[in-house]
Amino acid sequence: MDHSVHARHRPEHHAHHHNPAGASWRMAAQATLHCLTGCAIGEVLGMVIGTAAGLHNAVTVVISVALAFVFGYALTMRGVLRAGVPVRRALTVALAADTVSIAVMELIDNTVMVGVPGAMDADLSDALFWISLVLSLALAFVLTTPVNRWMIGRGKGHAVVHAYH
Repeated sequence: MDHSVHARHRPEHHAHHHNPAGASWRMAAQATLHCLTGCAIGEVLGMVIGTAAGLHNAVTVVISVALAFVFGYALTMRGVLRAGVPVRRALTVALAADTVSIAVMELIDNTVMVGVPGAMDADLSDALFWISLVLSLALAFVLTTPVNRWMIGRGKGHAVVHAYH
C-alpha cells in the first residue's frame, strides 16, 4: 500500500472505518459530542445576540442556526486542515460529515427553545432562558446520537472525517 501523505488522506484507504452492520454507540456519541460543540457555540451565540439585541424570535432562530452551521463546519475543517488537506477539499469533507447531524440538532434544539413557553422572550438574566437552552442542547445530543450511529454505520456522516485522522 502506498503510504504517501496523499494516499493516507483518501477515504478509500480507510475502509476499516466503514462498518455496514452498524457503528458503536461510543463512536456515535463522540461524533455527536463533536458536532454538539460547534452547534452549541453557534446556537448560544445566536440566541444571546438575538435576545440582547431584542430581535424578533424568528430572526434570532435564523442567526442561531446559521452560526451553528458555521461553527460546526469550522471545527471539523480545523482538524481536516491539520491533516494537510486543501481548504476546498476540507470544506467538502465538513459538509459531508456534518450537514445532517447539524441539521437534526438545530431542528431539535430550536423546536425546544420555541416550544418552551416564554423561553424565547426571556432576558439573558432569566434562568428560564438558560435552562431552556441547556435542555434543548441536551435533548439534541440524545436524539442526534442514533442518527449519527446509523450514518457512521453506513460510512456516512462523521465516518467521512475518520479518513483524515
